[in-house]
Amino acid sequence: MTTYTARPIGPRTLKDLRLTDDAGRRAVPVTDEEGGSPLRCCLRHSTPGERIALVSYAPLRRWAAEHGADPGAYDEQGPVFIHADECPGPEGDGHPFTNDHRTVRRYSAAGRILGGRLVEAPEDFAPAFAEAFADPDVALVHVRAVEYGCFLYAVRRP
Repeated sequence: MTTYTARPIGPRTLKDLRLTDDAGRRAVPVTDEEGGSPLRCCLRHSTPGERIALVSYAPLRRWAAEHGADPGAYDEQGPVFIHADECPGPEGDGHPFTNDHRTVRRYSAAGRILGGRLVEAPEDFAPAFAEAFADPDVALVHVRAVEYGCFLYAVRRP
């Protein structure tokens, strides 16, 4: 069985976002008093007292720039939480944030949406990734929150 790895926002991108986000705004660190914010740098929820920042992130735009693609109208940016300072990254290689409905959105090598699938239970992720990557036109998928459409993490071909 193929293993599909959740990919957090990369270290170089995090360094940039901690200064200026993809909307051109300066990051504003805050102390997370309550915890529970989904951190895209280490793929876990924040704990009370951690310094975090809510920044605008354009995951498909950045992927497309690395791969010579033009996502056109599919380019989008949205809010994500990251640690305000460097962090060690994710622990393990599981799939985080699986407690709610998620969408596995498929993209082509040209950066175009090829469809998606609603995932309602943690055990449904592996079949959704296998189904997505069975299509040779799928270059990557984004796992997103259904209720707000927020980007959670990317998964690429193994």
